[in-house]
Amino acid sequence: MKILGLDYGDRRIGVAASDAFGWTAQGLEVLERRRDEGEFARIAELVREHEISEIVVGLPKNMNGTVGPRGEICIAFAERLRDELNLPVHLWDERLTTMAAERTLIEADVSRKKRKQVVDKMAASLILQNYLDANSKR
Repeated sequence: MKILGLDYGDRRIGVAASDAFGWTAQGLEVLERRRDEGEFARIAELVREHEISEIVVGLPKNMNGTVGPRGEICIAFAERLRDELNLPVHLWDERLTTMAAERTLIEADVSRKKRKQVVDKMAASLILQNYLDANSKR
């Protein structure tokens, strides 16, 4: 039972997948969002390739816990994924995950150019890992 984690952004979508036991998250790739919405076909392909049984989409909440316009866009994206792929899709609070990923890469002395290429994938890994950790304690 593998889970796919997605960090849905304005330009890119970070993608991560869990191991078969649901213990760890690994970054897979970063998808560029396209006008023709080809990213949905690639996500469907990843679901088949990795035998995904459910999806977690990061939900950007405001610091006070409310959902703003960006969050509404992510909710609509998650609903479309649920409809198109016929899989359970969970929304997971992603507050500060991109900032945490960025900070980790800076501490590792990764260049700005390379950070830009991997920060979304790393944020997706953090979202998914947080989800896995929270659900393993239940």
